[in-house]
Amino acid sequence: MDVILQRGDKEKLLGQKGIAIWMTGLSGSGKTTIGSALEKKLYGAGLLTQILDGDIVREGINRGLGFSDADRKENIRRIAEVTKLFVNCGVITICCFVSPTEEIRSIAKSIIGDEDYLEVFVNASLDVCEQRDVKGLYAKARKGEIKDFTGIGSVYETPLNPQIELKTNELSIDSCVDIIMEHLNKRK
Repeated sequence: MDVILQRGDKEKLLGQKGIAIWMTGLSGSGKTTIGSALEKKLYGAGLLTQILDGDIVREGINRGLGFSDADRKENIRRIAEVTKLFVNCGVITICCFVSPTEEIRSIAKSIIGDEDYLEVFVNASLDVCEQRDVKGLYAKARKGEIKDFTGIGSVYETPLNPQIELKTNELSIDSCVDIIMEHLNKRK
């Protein structure tokens, strides 16, 4: 009988440990910007990564899901399952999702597993996020063109116990990446 390769076998091959870096915050807080910079830094260190971003995932695997409470939960459930697959292959997986409630983040954490889940609160005020909004989503939400938009028509619950908090109106992108890298280096 053939034995399926285990996670440890794959991590040994890659020379790294898989982890999910779960970035949560309002739209425009800097999740994807920081995630992209982090990916480049990790790649430069010879590490394999995968970014999962809300906009991209909703165009593909989660196409057809809306923004009702049930759809938001299903969106995160699917993302967490995919993330777990990457992590189990030893891939450092950077997840950039609003994930607006403690319940939703708890769902992701329970699927991925406590030891493999690093919650990063990308913290920027609603005012700052609206100023950064290149897509005009906040303006559309304020006009009523987008229903249930997080921060305007739908609540964002501040994480209770993130392992890392990045105040992006005070820190540079490089500083944010350095803080995450420091945490990852302690994990080795």
